Amino acid sequence: MFIPAIKGQGTDEQHQKWLPFAYKMQIIGCYAQTELGHGSNVQGLETTATFNPKTDEFILHSPTLTSSKWWPGGLGKVSTHAVVYARLITDGKDHGVHGFIVQLRNLEDHSPLPGITLGDIGTKFGNGAYNTMDNGVLRFDHVRIPRDQMLMRVSQVTREGKYKQSDVPRQLVYGTMVYVRQTIVADASCALSRAVCIATRYSAVRRQFGSQNGGPETQVIDYKTQQSRLFPLLASAYAFRFVGEWLKWLYTDVTQKLQANDFSTLPEVHACTAGLKSLTTSVTADGIEECRKLCGGHGYLCSSGLPELFAVYVPACTYEGDNIVLLLQVARFLMKTASQLGTGKQPVGTIAYMGRIEHLMQCYSDVQNAEDWLKPSVVLEAFEARAARMSVACARNLSKFANPEEGFAELSADLVEAAIAHCQLIVVSKFIEKLQQDIPGKGVKKQLEMLCSVYYLFLLHKHQGDFIATSCITPKQASLANDQLRALYSQVRPNAIALVDAFNYTDHFLGSILGRYDGNVYPKLYEAAWKDPLNESDIPDGYHEYIRPLLKQQLRAARL
Repeated sequence: MFIPAIKGQGTDEQHQKWLPFAYKMQIIGCYAQTELGHGSNVQGLETTATFNPKTDEFILHSPTLTSSKWWPGGLGKVSTHAVVYARLITDGKDHGVHGFIVQLRNLEDHSPLPGITLGDIGTKFGNGAYNTMDNGVLRFDHVRIPRDQMLMRVSQVTREGKYKQSDVPRQLVYGTMVYVRQTIVADASCALSRAVCIATRYSAVRRQFGSQNGGPETQVIDYKTQQSRLFPLLASAYAFRFVGEWLKWLYTDVTQKLQANDFSTLPEVHACTAGLKSLTTSVTADGIEECRKLCGGHGYLCSSGLPELFAVYVPACTYEGDNIVLLLQVARFLMKTASQLGTGKQPVGTIAYMGRIEHLMQCYSDVQNAEDWLKPSVVLEAFEARAARMSVACARNLSKFANPEEGFAELSADLVEAAIAHCQLIVVSKFIEKLQQDIPGKGVKKQLEMLCSVYYLFLLHKHQGDFIATSCITPKQASLANDQLRALYSQVRPNAIALVDAFNYTDHFLGSILGRYDGNVYPKLYEAAWKDPLNESDIPDGYHEYIRPLLKQQLRAARL
């Protein structure tokens, strides 16, 4: 985030001065925005940067304990510089939060510069996990920096101390955000596919119950209860991969439009990327934990690879935007779109379906049998109708409040559900679009079509309350969808291992005994146990002090 922040918010001169140092690692930078007291509410940050016209400097200061920078990765021990976000104050006026390039440590001996207090915030969740990252705390005591270290692409402070906006639109900072969120969605696909690969392979190795006449027991993967939990996660891993690829294209498209001063699609792109970051990271975090449970007791071993994967991944639900806060941003966009439907302003991109609102508010699914749910057009209409009707219902309820903000707060849980429906529609539509492309190999396309159907029918089954309550489908049609989903699990089963092998993860990368490619799980689990340091001696430390007296009943009564 250090380099993208300078690229997105710095002037050409600042690019020329700072980026070569950063690219060559002659300086190491971090992104110091979040504070002890404020994370999601960036406008509530308390660190100040007060301009002193006499010396042509900004004075950075941490006026309260809660203004301490808290969490920036790389800050605790490694970074020499930071992009610090602080309240810009000129002539007693607060201009809101702006970015500043600040040197933190001496480049000769790495000691903190005068007026700067910094360190690591301490151990975090997990065994190793994110504890390899030096998330830091930072405080300023009237630290002076030159005026030209304020990032001045969007707004400037002149030598005389006048604050002015540049001709460059503020929306340009969205480009960086789209890029970062696109990488987070791609990471979600990677993390979920790793967990699914481990759980699927182990489910084929593990046998439990069902032995007939002394024969082998049933493979766990053949139980419908295992399939109904595992295969939707497999389908989700593929879905997130495809929507991640589409987001890469979207970032390129947005960048080109920004350079051409076309900002028309920015609100939709912002809402789309915020929603997909939230949706994919939440599903992935929950999915990794579900994969651990799918591996039974052995999934709890560190050697399964799953506890560590989970501990490393879960921060994604919070960083770069808390997932619920992001969904509320999506909901605001949906409410604004709904309010403009009668004005002739045509919705674009992922919200284009709202332009057919009259049809979507009146249409009914014509599904007659289970196989009808395999038709993409039928599915898309059901998901579009559900998303549109949930948004319109929220907009109508909002209109009943005299104060819109009070209404938004009161209806926030419903608004989050509407935002989720919209985001799920995006993923479903992009999966279906992918299948309409030229995919080499007829067999490959058939497998992907099955996974796509599993993905959307699982969502339909999970959220059938939404679909039925909004009259998009009938209870009978929901039942048919579940029948089709159950049939699909049996069709996915023969190629489940091939579908996770297709991720092409090496055993070294997976870091899991349960997910070994050769399936040689039990001998390797046994072998790994003996490598534990506790097994270096038969008699444990503390035996003579604690265990032997207990066994020999030589305990002394306390003198109380």
